Amino acid sequence: MSDIAPVHIIGGGLAGSEAAWQLASAGVPVILHEMRPHRRTDAHQTDRLAELVCSNSFRSDDADYNAVGLLHWEMRRCGSLILACADKHAVPAGGALAVDRDAFAEEVQQRLAEHPLVTIERGEVAGLPPEEWDSVIVATGPLTSAPLAEAIGRLTGEESLAFFDAIAPIVYKESIDFDKAWYQSRYDKGTGTDYINCPMSRDEYEAFIDALLAAEKTEFKEWEKDTPYFEGCLPIEVMAERGRRTLTFGPMKPIGLTNPHTPGVRPYAVVQLRQDNALGTLYNIVGFQTKLKYGEQSRIFRMIPGLENAEFARLGGIHRNTFLNSPRLLDDRQRLKAAPRLRFAGQISGCEGYVESASMGLVAGRFAAAERLGLDQTAPPRTTAMGALLGHITGGAEAETFQPMNVNFGLFPDLGPDDLERTARGRLPKGRDRKAAYSRRAMRDFDAWLAASPFGGTGTAAA
Repeated sequence: MSDIAPVHIIGGGLAGSEAAWQLASAGVPVILHEMRPHRRTDAHQTDRLAELVCSNSFRSDDADYNAVGLLHWEMRRCGSLILACADKHAVPAGGALAVDRDAFAEEVQQRLAEHPLVTIERGEVAGLPPEEWDSVIVATGPLTSAPLAEAIGRLTGEESLAFFDAIAPIVYKESIDFDKAWYQSRYDKGTGTDYINCPMSRDEYEAFIDALLAAEKTEFKEWEKDTPYFEGCLPIEVMAERGRRTLTFGPMKPIGLTNPHTPGVRPYAVVQLRQDNALGTLYNIVGFQTKLKYGEQSRIFRMIPGLENAEFARLGGIHRNTFLNSPRLLDDRQRLKAAPRLRFAGQISGCEGYVESASMGLVAGRFAAAERLGLDQTAPPRTTAMGALLGHITGGAEAETFQPMNVNFGLFPDLGPDDLERTARGRLPKGRDRKAAYSRRAMRDFDAWLAASPFGGTGTAAA
């Protein structure tokens, strides 16, 4: 047994699991507290660590031109458990990284359970942790239990901010009609056949919108009615309420797709489905998060050509998310200013997305490990994806208008003259070339930071 005092982590989601792995890899014992199955949530289906409750996609894996893909790259350099397990259980998704959700969560749980420095304790931490827990990472995610959320609210003096997050339905592939649907990735990216596409004519689309607008929705409780949605994960019927054409510019846009059943005729709208498990038997309807009642979902989604006889493995749902006003409450090491023994990581700290949450767990784990071992661990440079996201949630964002944020190049400092390679015409780069410049700078600075880190980039999570 180690004579180093353990760090306690509350919450076994993506951020908590990654934080635990980083601590244990640094030689620091971890006690990981997960309340499931003793106390369930409205969104989880199992008691597995790192269960994915919404999409099965980690989004773009393009490190050269996409900030999310760059974050993947940085996490892999740090020996991320979450990225290693995602890579091992990846399913086809064009240029994106998507996973078999059950196999992924099982792998994360097994590897943590087998680590000699990790202890998994099942049970709710109902309130602030005891004072003798002198180093704690709170990674309870958007579904933080009420007693703990209330205790944090009393400690910080802040009202908890909240928003609704919606879950997309999953369809059995064998129930899809391929006389109408076809395989194709938008602009033929990836293998070119990573998505199933269902076309709509204008009349079919208009009838679908009418049905969405008239459908019976889930009734919210009185205390939930004023809770705003996160703009990046709006229910499909809420998008439809914003204008009849909204969906054709969003999840149902037809561009970059050609229907082989009607050559030369572009669909008015297209519904895409993405593989959800390694066997390829389940597909989720991309962008179709919803708060429609179950009966309405079955009826309305079967209006989609190709899904008339769809059988659903899971219908969509809705749950309430909570997060801190982190720019006001946290320091630059993710510690709560009012109680520095408490660190916050993941979605509760105000980042949005699987990868973003896991990355903030990774950084929190490294900060906590260095603190426990008496070492110096600086924050990743703001020019990196990890550093830009950390900087945003711990002071870069406006506290008065703070909302959860996905990583994007808009969070990065401006490029300097040395970062830009002028085009053949002597002009400064734009678009993809400018994104590539952000990525080149980030990779350079991240590797320099990693080389100076007391933990380095050990790649300890490699399968």
